[in-house]
Amino acid sequence: MVERVVIPTLAHITQNRTNIMPTAPKEVYDRITTAANAWENLRPAKTFAGMSLGKFHELIAPSLSARATIARLENELLATQNQRDNADQISLDALHLMVNAVKGDPAETEDGELYEAMGYIRKSERKTGLHRAPKSTTP
Repeated sequence: MVERVVIPTLAHITQNRTNIMPTAPKEVYDRITTAANAWENLRPAKTFAGMSLGKFHELIAPSLSARATIARLENELLATQNQRDNADQISLDALHLMVNAVKGDPAETEDGELYEAMGYIRKSERKTGLHRAPKSTTP
């Protein structure tokens, strides 16, 4: 009888192991802060891997600093997007006023070339919207 050999895949190898490097930034942050807090609260005077708690904090500082910078920039981005949205509303109101003035100007009208050059469809080129169903030829 032939014995089956199962070749383990990466999923089999890494399943249920906690020492695998996390890949999601949130996971990395959680792991770093959990470990640092545990060390600080339970064994603050002890050294591990030749590192004191202070040295560990020095090593993780760039990671935490980058996260703080990202959070600040995300807040700035959100604020700037809100400013843009508010400015866009004012711009659209001004645009509507100007376009309506062009449509109402007897020298321009909504059938003029200026109106079309602004990206609108001239009145004479619009379809009527009337749609007639084809007549059926059944007896």
